[in-house]
Amino acid sequence: MIELYHVWKQYQKPGWALSDVTITVKKGEFCFITGPSGSGKSTLLKTMYREVVPTEGQIIIGGKNILKIPDHKIYLLRRNMGIVYQDFRLLFHRRVFDNVAVALQVIGAPMKDMKRKVFIALRMVNLHHRIWDYPSHLSYGEQQRLAIARAVVNNPRILLADEPTGNLDPKLAVEIIGLFKEINKQGTTVIICTHDKELIRQFGDRILFLHEGKLLRKDAA
Repeated sequence: MIELYHVWKQYQKPGWALSDVTITVKKGEFCFITGPSGSGKSTLLKTMYREVVPTEGQIIIGGKNILKIPDHKIYLLRRNMGIVYQDFRLLFHRRVFDNVAVALQVIGAPMKDMKRKVFIALRMVNLHHRIWDYPSHLSYGEQQRLAIARAVVNNPRILLADEPTGNLDPKLAVEIIGLFKEINKQGTTVIICTHDKELIRQFGDRILFLHEGKLLRKDAA
């Protein structure tokens, strides 16, 4: 499903954000990427949806080398992905419904299907009662769940999440990861960046440990 071969990334000399990273994530796996701050977790995740282009290496997703996709066709790669960004990237001038529906609008989904899928996604994260509110009216945790609803509304084959429980209390963090587990049970490949050791201990199936851009371990939990 996801294959990275000898991936290097340098933002500025002399250091490397990623240093010769080679991994394979199989279809349907549930995987954590962890390591200290600055270890390259976010950079590694961003290479998978091509927000960051490696300095060297190859990345194969679904049998295709994503580094050869023209920039104007990157949206085709991301059609099969759900992405939960660390900063959420919500549209604060648009309502909850619109924030989730945007993922369906870009692929031209009919309005009837859009309404049904948006409601299902919002119900999954227990936000269906806030459908006409603006994101600014939601708590931090609710904004987090809204970002997840947007990521899963199109039933993606791959779900990538960057620190999806950051700044949440432990109880809510467990609920969020539990939600990802349920999504994974439906066949979605899930990869989560986190520094939360307790969540990894409790939920980790597979752990990729980075340090100073190098992959030191790729353990089963």
